[in-house]
Amino acid sequence: MDTEKENNVKHFLDLIQRSRKGKFKVYIGMSAGVGKTYRMLQEAHTLLRNGIDIKIGFIETHNRKETHDLLDGLPVVPRRSLFYKGKHLEEMDLQAIINLRPEVVIVDELAHTNIEGSKNEKRWQDVMEILDAGINVISALNIQHIESLNDDVREITGVEVKERIPDSVLKAADEVVNIDLTADELITRLKEGKIYTEDKIAAALKNFFKGDHILQLRELALKEVASQVERKVELEVAGNTVFKHERFMACISSNHQTAKKVIRKTARLANYYHSKWYVLYVELPHESSDKIALDKQRHLINNFKLATELGAEVIKVKSTTIAKTITTQADALKITTICVGKPHLSLFKVILSTNIFNDLLNKLSSSDIDLIILS
Repeated sequence: MDTEKENNVKHFLDLIQRSRKGKFKVYIGMSAGVGKTYRMLQEAHTLLRNGIDIKIGFIETHNRKETHDLLDGLPVVPRRSLFYKGKHLEEMDLQAIINLRPEVVIVDELAHTNIEGSKNEKRWQDVMEILDAGINVISALNIQHIESLNDDVREITGVEVKERIPDSVLKAADEVVNIDLTADELITRLKEGKIYTEDKIAAALKNFFKGDHILQLRELALKEVASQVERKVELEVAGNTVFKHERFMACISSNHQTAKKVIRKTARLANYYHSKWYVLYVELPHESSDKIALDKQRHLINNFKLATELGAEVIKVKSTTIAKTITTQADALKITTICVGKPHLSLFKVILSTNIFNDLLNKLSSSDIDLIILS
């Protein structure tokens, strides 16, 4: 009975805290130049005309005239000046925004990395603080900045995107709006000088702004926003999630490249089903902290951090029998789907090299647990 009372109180406190938090709207696009900043500034003017206390916390117009002209008449919070590596740089003034307490603040470039010495490492962390202060935020980012899509974006474009946000940040948004253009429209904007200066256009057309790249990035953006809308419908219209019974477990090894891919792809699956998920690492005797190479240990820690940022609960178990440990943990956690890397990868090799693999398959078939082999 006491536990039930505590749960009821906690639920009510959660409701209070959610009501105090600001609302969060995110504009998302397939690439730079689709018009996210332009749309945010248009919305700012509309809100201002309707008597809403709105401030520009940070905006990056990239010297695009039609976008820069929209700043006229909008109240802008002065940026914070910093001296870093011999240069005077400007950064968003988080504390000034919180002190001013506007009803709505516009914060561009959500995935931006703050200058060293700032309170938070990333701008999305600043935005979370602003929301916690009860201020509504409108922000923007490109599809390539979502953490779990990093591998997909690299395969499409050949570019490793360094600035990324955890999927949980987008999941926290109350509204996600896709700013969509066709590939032809975007390339036309680029050639007209509406995205980059003339000296950068030729290089952009040969690299990121290839027609097939844009189409694939557009598909990713459309799917991401559709998934967010579906989640919102299930939570607010249906009242609960259709797939809440699903539970995923990603099994990773000390092979850091493989582990990253398995973590990100399992995160995508879990997000699609809006379900709880776990990352299991089985530490073999030769991988103990006093025996494993320092670089592998560092990569493991980074992968655990990545999994946590993407919303997983990380489980580390010391064992000599990987397959048996996987099935034991799957049973204990009521897992419905186990995700592992491709057969040529180290984790699967270890499983295949033991007689326990047959037991694993038998166990999964008898307990209705699915096995997904991720490419």
